[in-house]
Amino acid sequence: MNRRHALRHIALISGGLALIPSCDFSKDDILAAYQNLKVTASQKVLLAAISDTIIPAGEIKGALDLEVPDFILVMVNDCFTKENQEKFTAGLTVFPDYVQKTAGKKFEALSTKEKEELILNGTKLESDDTPEGKERGNISYFLNSTKRFTIQGYMASEYIQTEIIPYSLIPGEYNGAVLISDLQKPRING
Repeated sequence: MNRRHALRHIALISGGLALIPSCDFSKDDILAAYQNLKVTASQKVLLAAISDTIIPAGEIKGALDLEVPDFILVMVNDCFTKENQEKFTAGLTVFPDYVQKTAGKKFEALSTKEKEELILNGTKLESDDTPEGKERGNISYFLNSTKRFTIQGYMASEYIQTEIIPYSLIPGEYNGAVLISDLQKPRING
């Protein structure tokens, strides 16, 4: 190893060591991929857990396997109005507190049955003019939007459209000598 390489490595190491104290990894940064949303990485993990509860993996892939949480955030970012984006984000932000108040545990610590009941009850929350009522309305809006986009993203995924429900072009092939009762139904359950 010659002296130039040694000096370059020493300079790189000392420069890197000078930058380490300025890096603060303790706070949760906002994801830059979504311009109109202020969503953190931990909120995206929570959204993934909710969508996985709505459509879990079983014999076929679940919502988490098909990256449905990214689809949800893209749809909210690109298709919702500013007001609806704020309601969605507010609901996502207060959902962990709602879970803690309602179930007494974090969402990740709940059983599958408890998660399903919590989401189902959360979609039925009604809002009113009080601050708690607006919070309930935001949670309900968030959960209903998440449920709708989870189903839409799951059913529109390439995996479902090619492997589970075979796509056939309209009008399909014509065979006039076949009875309707003899036609094969599409496999919708795998």
